[in-house]
Parts: sequence; structure tokens; C-alpha cells
Amino acid sequence: MTVGIVTVERKVLEKNDALAAQNREAFRRSKLFVVNLVSSPGSGKTSLVERTLDHLRGRLSVAVIEGDVQTDLDAQRVAKFGVPVVQIVTNGGCHLDAKLVQDAAQNLPLDGVKVLIIENVGNLVCPANYDLGEDVKVVVASTTEGDDKPLKYPAMFRNASVLIINKTDLVPYVNCNLAELKANALKINPSLTIIETSCTTGTGIAEWCGWMENKAKGISQKSEEATNP
Repeated sequence: MTVGIVTVERKVLEKNDALAAQNREAFRRSKLFVVNLVSSPGSGKTSLVERTLDHLRGRLSVAVIEGDVQTDLDAQRVAKFGVPVVQIVTNGGCHLDAKLVQDAAQNLPLDGVKVLIIENVGNLVCPANYDLGEDVKVVVASTTEGDDKPLKYPAMFRNASVLIINKTDLVPYVNCNLAELKANALKINPSLTIIETSCTTGTGIAEWCGWMENKAKGISQKSEEATNP
């Protein structure tokens, strides 16, 4: 029975990876920098997206794909910023996959857009295994979750390029040691870029957005070099 389960899972992931490769090529042709934003529920992902859109308004064009188990509430919040947004409702599914993202992207006006943010379903397990065609996975861990999340969910932190430690304004009131959280994350993935943020105070938002702007600029430069060698 175990062998059968492993075989089925491998086939599912192989099909997903093939579709993710198609997505990545399509995003490359569109000169998009694509972020897969992942976390457990309640980490503040949507608040971070809102802060990001507000900070980048007039500076960098962004589109958003929202993933949620049941509602379109997050897409409604994002739409208030006047950016292209599509909601994926998984109807109980615990993660987004490459096909869902492919279908959603086809319903987004991406001309002129430089950054696509995919806010994944709140879950630190399944999304670690599913490539969506993104350039980077960015994992958000809030201080309210404690400092041991990287040790409990190592695959997610291993596959991420950036760790955003959110809700830093609450450190005095919660049981979280920032130094320990960073150390635990770097044990799993020594190459992680770590950014501390607070969506309440605005701390770290400029640093996070600056990181994205530099990545998006790099994508555009590479595309121009390929077009004009």
C-alpha cells in the first residue's frame, strides 16, 4: 500500500512540475518576477500584500493571484488597491498547484506588469512540494507562532529563498525569541534572506519592497540582454 501511495504522489508531482515549467516559460516571456507567498494561517500574508501594494503604488506594477480554501475575501481586500487580481477558491484544497495558477494567470491582464504575487493557501506542509512556476518562494512566519516553526516545517524553509518575520511589533507580548527564530531558520537553510516586518507600524516594508524591485529590475535587464545581445 505504501508503494502505491508513493507512486501516485510521484505521478501527481511530475505532472505538476511539467505544468510549472510551462508557467515559468510564460512568465519569462512576459518579463515577470513571480513570488509564491507561503505561510501558516494567520501569519499576516494578506496584510503584507496590502502594505506591499500601497508602498509600490506608482513605482512598480503588480498583479496578484489569491488562493483561499473557501472565500474571495482576500481578493476583495487586494482589489481596493486597483491592481489586477484573481481569486482561486480551492473548495477545501490545502494548496495551490501549477494548473490552478495557469488558469488564473490567463484571466489576468499582465501587459506592463512587472511583479506577480501568488498568495498561497495558509499551510506550511503541502505548498512546499508544489512548484507553481514562480521565481522564488517567500515564507512568512509571524512572531505569534513562536520561534520553532522552521524546525517543525523544514521542507518549506528549505525550499524558500526569503523568510519574512512578521508582526515584530508584538515581540514584547508573545513567546518568541527573534534570534532563536533566525538561527533555527538558518540551520535549515543557510542561504535564506531574512527580513523583519510589521504591517502595523510599517517596519521593514521598504526593505521588502526594495528587494522585490531589485529582483524585478534584474528580470527586465536579463530580458533586454537576451533580446539585444
